Amino acid sequence: MDSLNIAQDLSEPTLKNIRRSIVGINTKVPLLNGTSCEYIYFDNAASTPPLKEVMEAVNNFAPWYSSVHRGSGFKSKVATEAYEQARNTVLDFFGANNDDHVAIFGKNTTEAINKLSYRLALTQKDVVLVGTTEHHSNDLPWRRTAEVHHIRVDNQGCLIEASLDDLLRKFKGRVKLVAITGGSNVTGYVPDIHELAKRAHAAGAYILVDCAQLAGHRKINIKPLDSDEHLDFVAVSAHKMYAPFGTGALIGRRDVFEQGLPELSGGGTVKFVTEDEVEWADPPERDEAGSPNVIGAVAFARALKFLQKVSLQSIAVHEAKLVSYGLSKLKEIKGIKIYGDTNPDNAASRLGVIAFNLASIPNGLVAAILGAEWGIGVRNGCFCSHPYVASLMGLSPEAVKRLSNSAAENDRSSLPGMVRISFGMYNTKKEVDRLVYALEHIAAGAFEGNYEQNIQIGEFNPVGWQPVLPKFF
Repeated sequence: MDSLNIAQDLSEPTLKNIRRSIVGINTKVPLLNGTSCEYIYFDNAASTPPLKEVMEAVNNFAPWYSSVHRGSGFKSKVATEAYEQARNTVLDFFGANNDDHVAIFGKNTTEAINKLSYRLALTQKDVVLVGTTEHHSNDLPWRRTAEVHHIRVDNQGCLIEASLDDLLRKFKGRVKLVAITGGSNVTGYVPDIHELAKRAHAAGAYILVDCAQLAGHRKINIKPLDSDEHLDFVAVSAHKMYAPFGTGALIGRRDVFEQGLPELSGGGTVKFVTEDEVEWADPPERDEAGSPNVIGAVAFARALKFLQKVSLQSIAVHEAKLVSYGLSKLKEIKGIKIYGDTNPDNAASRLGVIAFNLASIPNGLVAAILGAEWGIGVRNGCFCSHPYVASLMGLSPEAVKRLSNSAAENDRSSLPGMVRISFGMYNTKKEVDRLVYALEHIAAGAFEGNYEQNIQIGEFNPVGWQPVLPKFF
């Protein structure tokens, strides 16, 4: 298919032709038995593959790539316009507006949340309420700047709203922020973020929603500031939205970023500097120190436009069907333990993330066999959510302490964890069938290789099989 036809096909993308829009969809990978097969990618919660339309936009922009904001040449003017158009696309995608909100570009969600942790000017007398559901990126930054308390979860990994209410009452007047995930990267759990926003605002607190997992799968509306359901801050990563070019965004209240000092200072963050004083730039420039990732912003904007064309509602419906089908099939495997809500009928209320374990087989070994013998890419471990995984697995505080001590001594051989599959808009039931077939064999002990574990990192690898990776790229 030539480039002209690709452009025509992508002008009106639909889920019916979505696989042809994914870069690398037919890539073959080597297997332990000496053959090869088409790769199945079930690790979309970590990073999604790039879209052909995004790659095309990057290539088309590359001849115009130049410095932005301060260049006087024509290419700089084109690049600046493209960069600011990308910012407006981000604001529009999340229902934000230039009067009340800013979109600050950065590397990813992790950087965005860290930035906010500095910009809110918290003290150790202030309280931040964090979900036990959280990725470390929405937990650890707050521990450095404030007093953190965790909102408890039930045995399915859902936030207990009564726990939030109790904490809001207990620390009345001190709670400055409620920081929660919009969608769990472990169980796919999706809280009612606007209901939580109402509770936070009623207590006089801001709310931050980590939308890294949610944004590529559900429509998010930040809502106007005069709504008690509005989201004060939203953090997202482009690499989970089919534009893996090293960018993300923090969308939030303009009035917050008009005050205070940026955590990084230097080029682009000022209006004027003397030997004694600094006149800081207005937001968002104040918080985008140095030369920005212009190509990343262009790629991000094009991915967002693609998702809008396909429609997030269509994506949600498709992925819910995969979840329902996957849960129904996985539950038939002998000895499997699935975490979170396992009811296929509830698939529409969660994301396409399913975590599980097979009885008596380490999660790392299951993942290694899937990759080496079946060409299926998954993720295993704790998914940067150690407290959440420990809660879901029912680990006692004593057990957690022992495991922590072992990890400190570089022994990760017995760390708890799970195997995780995560769907993208392009995955199919046929791919789920191949996964289930592979897991049935693994559960029955029917795998070919002998595997050894690297104790320091906990990873399993087949003995005697070491593909020459530079041969592939």
